[in-house]
Amino acid sequence: MSTRTSESLLAAAVLVLSGCGQSEPLAKVDPKAPDTVACQLAGAAEPQPVCRSEIAGDLLTIRHPDGGFRRFRIMTDGHGLVAADGAEPARVTITDRNRIAVEVGGDRYDLPATVAAKR
Repeated sequence: MSTRTSESLLAAAVLVLSGCGQSEPLAKVDPKAPDTVACQLAGAAEPQPVCRSEIAGDLLTIRHPDGGFRRFRIMTDGHGLVAADGAEPARVTITDRNRIAVEVGGDRYDLPATVAAKR
C-alpha cells in the first residue's frame, strides 16, 4: 500500500473514532411533563425527575439526561417490566398502590404501575 493511501485510511479512522462514545445530552426535562420519570442513576444520592419515557408498542425506553437509555418490555402476564436488552435483569418492586420501582445495573426508575395500560 502506498504512503498516501495509508495516510488517507489513518485520517478516515481518526475521524470515525473521534465520534465514538459521544452522545448529545437531552434538552432540559420538564418535571411535570407526563413523560418525565424520576430516576436514580448509578452514583446518585436520590431519585430526580430528569429522565424521559417513550412507549412504542410493548417497548418502554427510559432516556437519561446524558444521552444513555434503558429499554424494557412491558409484560401483560403480571411481571410488569423485563429488560429488553443487556445482560442484567430488571428487578421490579411495588412501592405504592400505583407505583413500581425498576432497578437494573445500578440505575433505579420510579414508574406508574399502570404503564402497561398506556400502550
